[in-house]
Amino acid sequence: MPEKKWYAMESHQVCRELNSDLHQGLNQEEANERLKIYGPNVLKEPPPRSLFSMFIGQLKEILVLILIGAAIISGILGEWEDSIVILVIVVLNAVLGVYQENKAEQALKALKEMTKPAAKVVRNGMVTQVDAGELVPGDIVLLDAGDSVPADARLIEAASLRANEAALTGESVPVEKGPAMIAAGEVPVGDRKNMLFMGTIITSGRGKALVVETGMNTQLGRIAQLLQETPLEPTPLQRRLNELGKTLGMAAGVIVALVFATGLWRGEDVLEMFMTAISLAVAAVPEGLPAVVTIVLALGVTRMSQRQAVIRKLPAVETLGTATVICSDKTGTLTKNEMTVTQIYTAGNFLQVTGTGYQPDGRFLNQQGNEIAPLTDRNLELMLLGGLLNSDARLEATEKGYRVIGDPTEGALVVVAAKAGLIREKVEKTYPRLAEIPFDSARKMMTTFHHIDGSIQSFTKGAPDVLLARSTGVMTGQGTEPLTGEMRTQLLQINSQLASQGQRVLALAVRRWPEIPAGLSPDTAEQDLTFVGFYAMQDPPRPEVKEAVAVSRRAGIRTVMITGDHQETAMAIAKELGIWQQGDGVLTGAQLDQMDDQQLKEVVNRVTVYARVSPEDKLRIVAALKEHKHVVAMTGDGVNDAPALKRADIGAAMGITGTEVAKEASDMVLLDDNFATIINAVEEGRTIYDNIRKSIQYLLSCNTGEIVAIFSAILLGLGSLLTPIQILWLNLVTDGPPALALGLEPPEKGVMDRPPRKPREGVFAGGMGIKIFWQGTMIGLLTLFSYWLALSWGRTLEEARTMAFVTMALSQLVHSFNVRSMDQSLLSIGLGTNRSLTYAILASISLQAAVVFIPFLRGIFETVLLRTGDWAVVLGLSVVPLVAVEISKLLGKLKLAEGRL
Repeated sequence: MPEKKWYAMESHQVCRELNSDLHQGLNQEEANERLKIYGPNVLKEPPPRSLFSMFIGQLKEILVLILIGAAIISGILGEWEDSIVILVIVVLNAVLGVYQENKAEQALKALKEMTKPAAKVVRNGMVTQVDAGELVPGDIVLLDAGDSVPADARLIEAASLRANEAALTGESVPVEKGPAMIAAGEVPVGDRKNMLFMGTIITSGRGKALVVETGMNTQLGRIAQLLQETPLEPTPLQRRLNELGKTLGMAAGVIVALVFATGLWRGEDVLEMFMTAISLAVAAVPEGLPAVVTIVLALGVTRMSQRQAVIRKLPAVETLGTATVICSDKTGTLTKNEMTVTQIYTAGNFLQVTGTGYQPDGRFLNQQGNEIAPLTDRNLELMLLGGLLNSDARLEATEKGYRVIGDPTEGALVVVAAKAGLIREKVEKTYPRLAEIPFDSARKMMTTFHHIDGSIQSFTKGAPDVLLARSTGVMTGQGTEPLTGEMRTQLLQINSQLASQGQRVLALAVRRWPEIPAGLSPDTAEQDLTFVGFYAMQDPPRPEVKEAVAVSRRAGIRTVMITGDHQETAMAIAKELGIWQQGDGVLTGAQLDQMDDQQLKEVVNRVTVYARVSPEDKLRIVAALKEHKHVVAMTGDGVNDAPALKRADIGAAMGITGTEVAKEASDMVLLDDNFATIINAVEEGRTIYDNIRKSIQYLLSCNTGEIVAIFSAILLGLGSLLTPIQILWLNLVTDGPPALALGLEPPEKGVMDRPPRKPREGVFAGGMGIKIFWQGTMIGLLTLFSYWLALSWGRTLEEARTMAFVTMALSQLVHSFNVRSMDQSLLSIGLGTNRSLTYAILASISLQAAVVFIPFLRGIFETVLLRTGDWAVVLGLSVVPLVAVEISKLLGKLKLAEGRL
């Protein structure tokens, strides 16, 4: 179907074509109907791997193929029963592998679902947020700097709007956009200035656009095969474990040769030795480990999302455990982000405003505590009107109360105006916005133009010190007067006084114009202003943050506050939360500007508060901290925060106030914008890494035990103490379920009372490699001892093998309790605190018992019923690993206590 030339139509024509309304948008019923017709606004992804292809993939492993070949040869030679059982076990192993792989893929798919973008849309005449996937042609979307364009759309309104279309056109310079129709014929995508395209980024300004194409019909959808989303990259840990798997695979080859050669040297049967060697090699390689690690990572990420932290990039899970510094914004992260105007200063008077949160109920009180009618005071009315008109936030009533859509600071201005009876929708119709200069973090100001009282009037709001520097006049009770140096100093002192109370202060100024200036720019519009007054807003600290800061300090993680607020405001909050302590340093943006990178590096380790800084300063702070080998987590929400979020080891974007650009640049999204959520994520990150190590320790120590037992028996001339079928059965029953259950272990006591893990620390650090060796050797020797004991008592070969078989299985399952903690006793952890492990062990014991007690299975697995005394030996030997490891943990604690004395 030929592409429609939306750019060559007037906006009202496009609206008529799509049967929409430029002001009301679509109603919800119509939007739902169109969603059924056009489908979700998403790019199609390649179909997932089928279960059959996963199954075939499990059988492609070289050792498995050799084993299948050996089983077939065994059947040809008449050992058909063994051949069938081996093939059945191979198939069961593959089915378990498919289950784990599919579970991992489903968990990773759920991870992608968590990070779906949202879009601001006009429906039923109201501005609301919807999942970008629910957009349909005819929807009206609102876009601000930092937003990702959710669909192809025709611009209706634009103010200083620029878009980065590099993802689509390759053009790295942002493109200026405007709503004017393009009359030319065929126009290349890069020259369609009145169009916005899915997947591009709004870098500055504000716009309103009509959705014309969604999903695969967008320009991005047309080249979807080239831009198809890449799968999640393996984490550094997964890559290291893949390398470990290859190493173990090579070791398995050596084991095959060694066991086979030793068996022949000892005069064992050639076919039996070959089958034993291959079976042992298959058991020695923990082929399920990558799947276990992926599942543990993904399930851990799901747990994090339940605690409001969505991980966008899996490597962040590992990095969280190594974090040494957290650089946090103040507003909304350390504080509640429920901005409320508590005081207004204008014309020499302080006015108190009652009410909290976004409920538009409150009173205005003068300095004597008497209530006043706000709209009867000319200066106060101008303050309220200017703040309302010079903001893009909207107040929306919901079933759960009121909420603000947009910036919370601007939301506070909308709410305080509503308390006075100024409702945005009505005021905008009376005083429509004629032009604007959007907010810019470098200028720290925003200006809008309106037709008021027969003339053009601009409102400028922003940082008090910056705005006062641009003002030449001041509103007083008697009218407008020149702003003298003395008056400017007094106003700055009032600003400092309010800020020292922990309040955020915004200033408002006005200017009258005969007409909107040509070539509108900050240099022309934001000069010679008349100062009107201050808004003092309170954003109280989150109650849970003080404890979170204390926890992070105990965990060896330093918290640093980075804010654009005034120094006094930042210090008041930092002291209250325990971020700033006696001896810590404070730096302002002005002081940072005077420092070179070397000077910043020299002081960065003792500074815990940065005030009046711009987002660009964050990049320098991160770089200076990384020079000291710190692992840095950084929070951010704006488009200018993106470089610092990328540069940090862990970029954490705000889920509520964060722009799409910030989220794209981040490793993690805080759904509640809460600092305490970062600390929860660090705890989860440490726990996930610990649990992966536990699974590795369990699998490798069990595999070591099997190798030690079988090779030692052959070397000592005792024959093979396990049959090939028994070896494969052990691999099926004792490896997978307990290893996966260990990945679900709850956090250990004191997980946040230890210093961060070193980034380059290997997975076998802390003596885990030694533990794997001696614990595995112990299990192997215990199994060998039970086998030797049975033979020395005159038991048959089947009885001796059965004793070894059961001893190996039970001692491995008992050993899973040991690895629940590297140093804590099972008694202190609690036997039932990991129910998944308990269920896994009970299931494995039941399966193991079945091959001993069920008659037809005894014939297949070549087991026999054991005598009472034999069972006593087996059970006694099986608990030895638990006792031995408990003693070693106790000795370790005693040695540690001696070292502290």
